[in-house]
Amino acid sequence: MQAHPPVISTAPTPPVAGLRVERFITRPGTVALEAVAEHRIKVHTGAPVTGSCGADRFRYAHGDVDLLPAGSADAWEEDRSSTSVLLHFPPALLQRSAEDIGLDGAHAGLAARHQFRDPQIGHIAWALDADRRAGRPGGTLYAESLALALTAHLLARHRTSQTPIHGLPRPQLRRLVDYVDAHLDQDLSLTRLAGVAGISASHLKTQFKRATGLPVHAYVVRRRVERAAALLRRRELPAARIALETGFSHQSHMVRCLRRVLGAAAQPLLRRTS
Repeated sequence: MQAHPPVISTAPTPPVAGLRVERFITRPGTVALEAVAEHRIKVHTGAPVTGSCGADRFRYAHGDVDLLPAGSADAWEEDRSSTSVLLHFPPALLQRSAEDIGLDGAHAGLAARHQFRDPQIGHIAWALDADRRAGRPGGTLYAESLALALTAHLLARHRTSQTPIHGLPRPQLRRLVDYVDAHLDQDLSLTRLAGVAGISASHLKTQFKRATGLPVHAYVVRRRVERAAALLRRRELPAARIALETGFSHQSHMVRCLRRVLGAAAQPLLRRTS
């Protein structure tokens, strides 16, 4: 059979977070997808279609998924027209998502798969297509959140290898804990600390807990409690002043945290706050 180019039902909309969405309509005959620098996902949305790829026969049904990693091509025969949603996104988007969940983004790849079922991929693809056809009423943030949800799911279920999750490198961790200790009296937001570490906030949450065993917020509270306890033992400042200098909103807040973190060991210190 002669190869026919696919028909795109509408002009592709501008990409969001690097991801483009198209309605992919084919004619009967040979369908070919040339190799490109993007990852592609094709989700069958129309009526069932039968065809072949070499000696293998297949029957695509609604929701069947093909995953083509960047640089891969595909060609097959179909006996009738078919309709799919086709998603394109660059390796950089996958790398960004990998780093956000603590994976080695430089080595994050996808495995080629054909005609498999993954309801979550289907739901995201149809939501992106519906948003595209409606003119993106949800705005950029909605489409971007779907794109990131898709890549996070692909990394969890379809990446090529179990790329290791690492904690923060020692110099980076030391820079961060030194900053925390020097600024305990200030508002230490996750965004601010991520800027100090030079990584995204979501990446920091994963990496910091892996390196220290504590979530970022719990670590900051513990360091504040330890500083407050040391100052209370010295008996040089009023308890209300110590609370403010160690980053607690008020004295009763400090007392609650001392009890929660130190338990019974907090009792001798709490007597000095009354």
